[in-house]
Amino acid sequence: MERIFGTDGVRGLANGVLTAKMALELGEAAARRIGGGRKTNGKKPRAVVGRDPRISGEFLDHAICGGLAAAGMDVIRIGVVPTPAVAHLLASEPDLDLGVMISASHNPMPDNGIKFFAHGGYKLDDEVEDEITALLGQEWDRPTGSDVGEIWYDDDLAEKSYVDHLLKSAQVDLRGLRIAVDCANGAASVLGPEALQRAGADVVVINAFPDGENINDNCGSTHPEQLQAVTVASGADFGVAYDGDADRCLAVDAKGNLVDGDKIMGLLAVQLRERGMLAKDTLVVTVMSNLGLLNAMKASGINVVQSAVGDRYVLEAMREGGYSLGGEQSGHIIAADYATTGDGVLTSLLIAKAVKETGKPLAEQVDGISRLPQTLVNVPGVDRAGLDHAGVVEAVRYVEDLLGDGGRVLLRPSGTEPLVRVMVEAPTQREADGLAETVAVAVRKHLSI
Repeated sequence: MERIFGTDGVRGLANGVLTAKMALELGEAAARRIGGGRKTNGKKPRAVVGRDPRISGEFLDHAICGGLAAAGMDVIRIGVVPTPAVAHLLASEPDLDLGVMISASHNPMPDNGIKFFAHGGYKLDDEVEDEITALLGQEWDRPTGSDVGEIWYDDDLAEKSYVDHLLKSAQVDLRGLRIAVDCANGAASVLGPEALQRAGADVVVINAFPDGENINDNCGSTHPEQLQAVTVASGADFGVAYDGDADRCLAVDAKGNLVDGDKIMGLLAVQLRERGMLAKDTLVVTVMSNLGLLNAMKASGINVVQSAVGDRYVLEAMREGGYSLGGEQSGHIIAADYATTGDGVLTSLLIAKAVKETGKPLAEQVDGISRLPQTLVNVPGVDRAGLDHAGVVEAVRYVEDLLGDGGRVLLRPSGTEPLVRVMVEAPTQREADGLAETVAVAVRKHLSI
């Protein structure tokens, strides 16, 4: 069977690609692979299922719970919660064997997705996802009678445990700070503001009224314009924006300037290093992080390790190297001392901690992290496996020689289609545009299918 899992679970048009039938079968297959019948103590394996507020989440929730229970797994439905709340429960509750989050994250409302977490709070390995895929549609001896799973609802479980965990992790008194919060009409519409308020902040909240259809709709981390305006108008010290499932966070300074994931990572890396909490004085980023961040970290004496694009690959590099901080330009920030996945609400608390304890405005703390002009050109209809072609290599080398230490070139093949992404960073936007097109022309010329 063709692989259905992407870099962040199974995702697609709800009731188009991602149907109730698929959700049920995924639940059944996951329970078979993870649960495997009763435990040695005679108890059934147990799963927890959360979702974001998309209208399609209701039927997918019931469907996947039905599949899990049909395969002999007890299920706790916890309702609308951020993705990191599910991960936290899997890391902190010893009786939980599987976590399921129903969300398409920052995608538009018609999409939805299903991602799994193993005991310990980490996303499933590629091999385990492939084994679940292989079980789909198979005939097998299903449990009957008292061996089928039970399903119950507990929406207090995640809220209390998760928010308490956030406050214990941040350990900061935010009295005196005003923070604007854009909840993206998503999963953190209640818990995000609650965590900041309980820490003492004066919170100005927007887009915290999900109706099943307005998630990510011109709001949140993918559309920060509202937050920029509200932050300035309300006199907030800074603002933060989550995405639909609150596993990412972007910020806005007091003047309304956007502070992206690169700048947030740079800020946190410096702060953690000063407190002796940045493991091996190293930050993990993806290859898409701007050269400006890499240069700023070098100047601060902080090492940088680069991973493939995707927060799961950032986490893999962190776990392999024993590093404590990593993330993506998009705002997926992983603080491994406190979380096993990207956590937007935790990130906002850590930003607030840096502002409160240093007494320095957010703008001042990220001022030294410049962003070089960047151009991304998608080149379709080409052999994505042919990047070692001599003509392409020559074009890249030519541009790299022109840039020297003042920029860089990156070629990324698409994982799913005949397309190559050409990215160039340069001292000026004009240079970035022109040099990116130079490389793109070479890719078209030599790799066209």
